[in-house]
Amino acid sequence: MPGQASLDAAQYYAHPRNAFWPIMGALFGAWPELPYAERLAQLNAAGVALWDVIAACERSGSLDSAIAPASIEPNDFAGLFRSCPQIRHVFFNGTTAETAFRRHVRGRVALPPGLAFTRLPSTSPAHAARGFDAKLAAWQAVRMAAAAANPAAALAA
Repeated sequence: MPGQASLDAAQYYAHPRNAFWPIMGALFGAWPELPYAERLAQLNAAGVALWDVIAACERSGSLDSAIAPASIEPNDFAGLFRSCPQIRHVFFNGTTAETAFRRHVRGRVALPPGLAFTRLPSTSPAHAARGFDAKLAAWQAVRMAAAAANPAAALAA
């Protein structure tokens, strides 16, 4: 679920200390300095979609740990997988996203055959256990998966 800065800006990962956009800049040219629509277009051109596991929840503040588990409403993954059958890999930005998917989606929604799942280190500034370079190294998996799924886009980047 987006934090308050992201909700206020109506943009994913709007908190200035979140490492998501600097990582996407390094991987796909979606640099934080670009207008938001251009960053999304860069990801789209690379074959990367951006979506939340949680559609709605109750939370005090912006920390994932403050989400009331009983209040979680997942996004419509059945609809997503139906309308986007080309999805081959789902990456989770941290443990909370992966846990929410396992608890509220997996086993309740028909998943495409061969769909892969990978939890990556959270890009949140609250997750300071890993520095930027370590996070970027782990997130290289997204670029590798995107390149494997769309070699033509990888060559153009």
